[in-house]
Amino acid sequence: MRMIKTISFNSWNEYFKAPFGALKVNEEANIRVDVNDESVYSITLIIEKENDNLSCEQVRRVILQKENDKTYAGKIEALLTPGVYYYYFEVELNRYGHNEKIFYGKFKKNGEVCEYNFENLNKYQLTVYEDSKTPDWFKEGVLYHIFVDRFNNGNRTGKPSNPKKNSFIYANWEDDPMYIKDAQGNIERWDFYGGNLKGIINKLGYLKKLGVSIIYLSPVFESSSNHKYNTGDYKKIDPMFGDEKIFKELIEKAEAKGISIILDGVFSHTGADSKYFNKFNNYDTKGAYGNVDSPYRDWFTFDDSKQGYKCWWGVADLPNVNELEPSYMDYIIRDKDSVINKWSKLGVKGWRLDVVDELPDQFVTEFKKELRNANKESVLVGEVWEDASNKISYGERRKYLLGHQLDSVMGYPFRSAILSFLKGETPSYELTDTYMSMKENYPPESFKANLNLIGTHDVKRVKTELNNDKDMVKLAVITQMTFEGVPYIYYGDEAGLEGGVDPDNRRTYPWKNEDNEMIDFYRNAIQTRHRVNSLLKGETKFIYTMDDDVFAYERIINDDKEDDCLVVINRSEDYKTVDFDLDYDILDEIGIKYTPGDYGTTLEKDNGKFEVDIAPKSFMIFKMKKFKDNI
Repeated sequence: MRMIKTISFNSWNEYFKAPFGALKVNEEANIRVDVNDESVYSITLIIEKENDNLSCEQVRRVILQKENDKTYAGKIEALLTPGVYYYYFEVELNRYGHNEKIFYGKFKKNGEVCEYNFENLNKYQLTVYEDSKTPDWFKEGVLYHIFVDRFNNGNRTGKPSNPKKNSFIYANWEDDPMYIKDAQGNIERWDFYGGNLKGIINKLGYLKKLGVSIIYLSPVFESSSNHKYNTGDYKKIDPMFGDEKIFKELIEKAEAKGISIILDGVFSHTGADSKYFNKFNNYDTKGAYGNVDSPYRDWFTFDDSKQGYKCWWGVADLPNVNELEPSYMDYIIRDKDSVINKWSKLGVKGWRLDVVDELPDQFVTEFKKELRNANKESVLVGEVWEDASNKISYGERRKYLLGHQLDSVMGYPFRSAILSFLKGETPSYELTDTYMSMKENYPPESFKANLNLIGTHDVKRVKTELNNDKDMVKLAVITQMTFEGVPYIYYGDEAGLEGGVDPDNRRTYPWKNEDNEMIDFYRNAIQTRHRVNSLLKGETKFIYTMDDDVFAYERIINDDKEDDCLVVINRSEDYKTVDFDLDYDILDEIGIKYTPGDYGTTLEKDNGKFEVDIAPKSFMIFKMKKFKDNI
């Protein structure tokens, strides 16, 4: 390995690659490489694409042309097939009369090149996608995730509606949740608190005041469990939550307040206790279990005993579905009264697909197509835990973000990166690298629609994750509220709710025991997001602060230099002073408790830079201004 790089290239710098990031089908990109060794006489850009076996095959060889002694340049002509492509550089040199060939690929997580042996080559990813617009109501919204049983009981008596047989009802709303299991670890009795749709209707005013514009409901369909991920009937609201009339009332009253409803769809499996499988004979239907002539028989896979069956991750309560079975596709997607069409007609604006990596591409593609046919302004979200642009599941590279499937995904990489930084596990430059890699890999619409979450029903509560340090929680919140993408609030996080792993992370909302300071912080942060146009709609320019404890980025909106912002976050216990070299003349600090004209620190350039002093475990937001004659 050479100490000095033979060539210079950085995919994150538009001097070297323009445009930045993913490319639309039919879009070209300009490539420039600088040379640091006069013995170089040829540079070739190699472009590859995976075949069905995930092996890379060469699709282009672009010989870069020498522009001058220091620069080679060329063009990636339009790639006509959407997909994940890869590229690297083949460099030829002549030293002391001997020809030599070396290879350059991507260095770790950032955009710089690094020399590799061909066998160990780390290639650059190039996402090529078909253009697809995500509705503005979603991209510019704030999402609130409600686990229905645990949010609020709207009954005047406070008692649960239609309790289920052999279930456990908590005596007090404040009790800690628990699982009641048998000796084999199976759920013996499901536990309930009694939250319902009326309870959500009663709190729409609170959610509107908080700044919420999207409610994502955990599954609401009939099911034996409290979480409803073992669906019993896709076309019926669970009686403990209400009925179709009450659900329609929720949609209409939410819509009147500018709030849209998204449902959770569990289509890779049903419940064993369902009208489709009916293992326990609790339904008046001829379920697939034990009935070879059941209309649902082909939905499931049985072994030769006619009793054994494939199930999700070995959980007997969750029989797997053959998603591409025509009658199942008709029932969920295609029929006039399909699951999609039934709930779209009632006003549902979108779906979140549970365990989307368990669903075939064809199913997801047809689901999206029918959803958009039902409502052009609908959205489709997928549960993906990794970088969704290059996700592999069951030996296939998934096509989630290529234009015909998902509008948005669950932003678990956002969460893990910011929490790792705030806990002192990673320095600021690694956090910047992580976010920049995502921005490079995701199509722009996908990045702007990415759900920036810091908590869900599947992970520890953010307050618990950050050791009950309220200052650190605020830094996580301000990041998601000022970042590019859609802020995602897990019910109760704004009220200071704690919780470890499931079921502890599914405690009830602490009505009358809320942390009102945190609620005010959330509300003010959301208001700031909506009154500063660049925070709502702008692009992101990341800054390497040269301080491991300080994370910073600009939010830029091209048509309004007066509304561009700088966000600075200090995780440390110490005051920090950081220099910023910015193309602006003035920094005006703004607080999230907004009063018109009420600015904090005003900074002007000193020796061409801004010097920002930031307190321990705090953040600063600046509006960046240029003098009028410079704009």
